[in-house]
Amino acid sequence: MDAAASEDPVRAEVIPGAGPVTRPGERATLRLRETDPEEPPRYAPEWLQLREGADAAARAHDLLDPLRIRLANLPGRTGGIVVHDLGCGTGSMGRWLAPRLDGAQHWILHDRDPYLLHFAAVASPRAAADGSRVTVETRRGDVARLTPDALRGASLVTASALLDVLTREEVDILAEACAGAGCPALLTLSVAGRVDLTPSHPLDKEIAEAFNAHQRRGGMLGPDAVTAACEAFADRGATVKVHPSPWRLGAAEKALTEQWLRGWVGAAVEERPELAERADAYLADRLAANAAGELRVLLHHSDLLALARPTGGTA
Repeated sequence: MDAAASEDPVRAEVIPGAGPVTRPGERATLRLRETDPEEPPRYAPEWLQLREGADAAARAHDLLDPLRIRLANLPGRTGGIVVHDLGCGTGSMGRWLAPRLDGAQHWILHDRDPYLLHFAAVASPRAAADGSRVTVETRRGDVARLTPDALRGASLVTASALLDVLTREEVDILAEACAGAGCPALLTLSVAGRVDLTPSHPLDKEIAEAFNAHQRRGGMLGPDAVTAACEAFADRGATVKVHPSPWRLGAAEKALTEQWLRGWVGAAVEERPELAERADAYLADRLAANAAGELRVLLHHSDLLALARPTGGTA
């Protein structure tokens, strides 16, 4: 780390992925647009591992029963289900969901980073809720080129923290592919654009607004993503259910809160550089409260379940 970074509380010690993504419109672990094939991914596995516990605690269990009912009634279910996990990262969705579903499962893990794909495959669960076998394969994928043919035989599409880094066109492509394949989609942990911090601070709202503006760069949907996805899936005949899935961060999550704070404030300053001086003091104050175990963060997300009409050709 250089001297400037060590003196700058906004830039210091941010794990790649926790802070702002340099190229607007680019999700680090899933190629959304044409990029240099040699360009390194920008989500460190350390960040994905750090957030996995909070993600698991936040995901909406209330969406599991309607999902189980749909999966149980899919045509061709006797051979088990096939799950496509988009932007799988280190595989946290599979580790959370596979042990909560009955029956044999085959997971197809999509990501742009071969290291993360290897990690996800090695660390994937091997048994379903009822002890049935869980198998995996990996693919380097591009959601912008997703088609019903690519999902042929799919029983379910999953993703975490993906919708908010898509454009409206890409959400339409995803909804169209799921509708064409007749498979449901469980899309979790999309940012909702709201953060509640306790104790409050006069700069909370301004930082949040700047962060939300940063999330909308390059045509990305950011906090508008869930509304856009609901419309896209409903327009194609799907039944859509949405449930809150907030992170609840307290004294036990200091390491995650620190990284999230640095990234949150860093993105706000990148969007509005005139905030820099006040944001430095704000971040220093927030980091001190977090280190003392006095800060509580309620970071709002939404989980979405889209139940497409079965086509008769799913697995």
